[in-house]
Amino acid sequence: MSEKSFIISYQGEAEEQGIEERGAEERGAKMRLDKILAAELEDYSRSKIQKLIKAGEVLVDGRPAQKTGEKISPGTEIRVHIPPPQPTHLTPEEIPLDVIFENEDILVINKPAGMVVHPAPGHSSGTLVQAALAHSPEIEGVGGVKRPGLVHRLDQDTSGLILMAKNDHAQHFLQAQFQERTVEKEYHALVDGHPPTPKGRIEVAIGRDHTHRQRMAPLLAKHGKEAISEYHTIEGFTNHTLLKIFILTGRTHQIRVHLAFLECPVVGDTVYGRKKPTLPLKRQFLHAARLSIIIPGETEQRAFEAPLPADLVQILDELRVR
Repeated sequence: MSEKSFIISYQGEAEEQGIEERGAEERGAKMRLDKILAAELEDYSRSKIQKLIKAGEVLVDGRPAQKTGEKISPGTEIRVHIPPPQPTHLTPEEIPLDVIFENEDILVINKPAGMVVHPAPGHSSGTLVQAALAHSPEIEGVGGVKRPGLVHRLDQDTSGLILMAKNDHAQHFLQAQFQERTVEKEYHALVDGHPPTPKGRIEVAIGRDHTHRQRMAPLLAKHGKEAISEYHTIEGFTNHTLLKIFILTGRTHQIRVHLAFLECPVVGDTVYGRKKPTLPLKRQFLHAARLSIIIPGETEQRAFEAPLPADLVQILDELRVR
């Protein structure tokens, strides 16, 4: 993430807590600064937000914020400066990659489940980025951030297609299409139960869960960010349904949150679904199967596909003979 600054104009809306719990924090009431920022900065934990405030990176009506719990009145202007991350040395690692397509501009990889996309606390090695650096050393420094070449991400336990840029021009060219929502992204998911209709559209805003900051949650539109998913039934089973999912937005954990909202969570998703998986699967049944995008030097979308991995195929085969 590069350096950026932005302005929040607090108008006195309460942080979403559920209709029954809003009480004194109705529109017009003062609210804690850290709660306002937590609602706006959904990609940041409370601890990161507190560090920004303590470092003097948050201005309240032009003055440095006094403390994280400072009460903010309606009409207050809050300026937030997010400094760029400190560069870290990433060590290339010779890890085999399933490369679907490669040219001088891009790398399309079929990521296996279990592989983390980039280094993070608890995952300092064995990541996709480190494997890609060994495969294509020219990726180092692309984008000028700690996640060289990345255009989008997949969860650790989601398999399938991920796109990487091999130079700055390609990264900007590809990122623009994700931002403009012109990229076609198709996922396959096996869910517990059956959705209310064979196909449908889910338009439910998503934001940070206010009680579990590492999770996302469905929220009222004014408190979350727009999230749109469409699903189509591929095959039905007695207690499960295989779905094709198209996401029109790219929110964190979007498919998993939306399907759980329908009360049809992804099989094996112990965060948003059943705590004990209903089928013998060691990860969530979610696969990025198809991606269509215009690549640098071309004018029409090109489609890339990745077949279901063996562990997911086995689960479907077992369901079909029951």
